[in-house]
Amino acid sequence: MPAKLSVNLNAIAMLRNRRDLPWPSVTGIGRVALQAGAHGLTVHPRPDQRHIRFSDVPELRALIDDEFPQAEFNIEGYPTDDFLDLVEKHQPEQVTLVPDDPSQATSDHGWDFRANRDRLTVVCRRLKAGGFRVSLFADGVPDREALQIAREVGADRIELYTGPYGGCFEDPARAGKIATELGQTAAVAAELGLGVNAGHDLTVDNLPLLVRHVPMLAEVSIGHGLTADALVYGMAETVRRYRRACGETV
Repeated sequence: MPAKLSVNLNAIAMLRNRRDLPWPSVTGIGRVALQAGAHGLTVHPRPDQRHIRFSDVPELRALIDDEFPQAEFNIEGYPTDDFLDLVEKHQPEQVTLVPDDPSQATSDHGWDFRANRDRLTVVCRRLKAGGFRVSLFADGVPDREALQIAREVGADRIELYTGPYGGCFEDPARAGKIATELGQTAAVAAELGLGVNAGHDLTVDNLPLLVRHVPMLAEVSIGHGLTADALVYGMAETVRRYRRACGETV
């Protein structure tokens, strides 16, 4: 099965926030993406609300519930009590936990599963009790012990951090090497019973190689590159292009 596309709306929200105006509409662009066949929508509400605002979350939840009940809502973030309260209130289908410091510009590494075992155990138990699918941000190194811990703390999936892969767009040899390593990591995760997502700096150009190396890839969450392409092709056509890059027949 082709990997499913979840459109990350953070960059749309950041553009909106440059002015005290209601456009571009985060909900409106989310609607266009879903109409074009995106599997779901992703947001990462940070404490400073520099892109997605807390007020966007219920609006996006309502959009999916009212118009696209087959779609999924994925909320990602660092598991503070405020974050956990937010997801429990708005009931996403998936919660992706990332080890971000609130001051970081963007996610740039996976969890240290050994150092955070106890914390993640408590958080995953709370989220699983609420019925959420839990995905944990993970580095692309095929570390079986670390991935075993991810499984033991209660994760359903990992999300492979693909920043290093996306960053070598001018070095095909290095891209191939990293894609191979990501594939090895995904294979270990799958052996342990974990689903595999991926995200960060993925593009139409680099998705096909990743998909070939990670054939069990369940979902990709893409925002920056997809939004950049939407400035050229429009959001609907961009979603279709990314779906094709994931292996869908569109």
